[in-house]
Amino acid sequence: MRKGTALVVGATGITGGNLASYLVASGWTVYGLSRRATEQSGVIPVAADLLDKPATEQALAGLPITHVFYCTWVRRDNEKANVEANSAMMRHLFEALDSDNLQHASLVTGTKQYLGSFEAYGSGRIETPFRESEPRVPGDNFYYALEDVLLEAAEHHGFAWNVHRPHTVIGYARGNAMNMGTTLAVYASICKATGQPFVFPGSQTQWNALTDMTDALVLARQMEWAATTPGAANQAFNTVNGDVFRWRRMWHEIGEYFGLKVADCPETPQPLEDQMANAESTWREIAAKHDLVEPDVDKLASWWHTDADLGRDQECVNDTTKSRDFGFSHFRETRGAFFDLFDRLRAEKVIP
Repeated sequence: MRKGTALVVGATGITGGNLASYLVASGWTVYGLSRRATEQSGVIPVAADLLDKPATEQALAGLPITHVFYCTWVRRDNEKANVEANSAMMRHLFEALDSDNLQHASLVTGTKQYLGSFEAYGSGRIETPFRESEPRVPGDNFYYALEDVLLEAAEHHGFAWNVHRPHTVIGYARGNAMNMGTTLAVYASICKATGQPFVFPGSQTQWNALTDMTDALVLARQMEWAATTPGAANQAFNTVNGDVFRWRRMWHEIGEYFGLKVADCPETPQPLEDQMANAESTWREIAAKHDLVEPDVDKLASWWHTDADLGRDQECVNDTTKSRDFGFSHFRETRGAFFDLFDRLRAEKVIP
């Protein structure tokens, strides 16, 4: 029995890719929208650049979409430009869809809801654990702009909505570099091959404070649950695994997985962008030696993105009480999520 016809926007990303596969397995008809059509088992590819309104209208014309799952964004040079570009993308999407069929739309944002944009990180009042009722941080933030466009479209067209706010997402995604799990696996593999110590790149705050993360399948489960549970409609939900950890322990456990010597956390951050400045040639040698599927390290790892997560000087813990109160109780151990990802990266010949 088919549950509905889903459009996963950003189907090649870590969130959208895992969600699309999950929905197919759960009995949905799934269209996967991305800039370049890619093959994914059971997913009907749709290619369009959402910044191109006519192309978006042409690509989506006649599709009987009942549920939208919006899992994409585009990065620009500053937050004002981020707001403009991302707002335009979502508006073009809803203007192109047949609103008579549309029942529900889900939006994935994240912890910058509470921390502020990249330009204003930590500038607001930081009170943990983060709760969905927290006021917005002053200043431009494309997450807020997307929420506003979503709610405006929902009111205009009469469909239900949900917003999901994960912390850093762990999951498998080929061709998606903004993936901390894969970035750390590549970094660890380089350390192993070169004999250099496995040095935590971030701040003392992140090393010592409690934090949490989000497994991509926990997020997928919550998105489907919220989209199909009438009592959960028209709500924002934090989405994390349900456990908390300190990087000072997790870093040693990841190091043990790869058989590495773990260095003490430096007094000042040692960004991966600096540590891995000459990684391109090293990775090509590793890839050739082990017959890996991707010799270009820049297509696997995003040093800046992981540096941003691990370099924060704020504690980041998310409260999921609201989600549990509404009936969603799925749990995932973060250490297990990392190790399962590393196992798959090895099996897929992404890392040695």
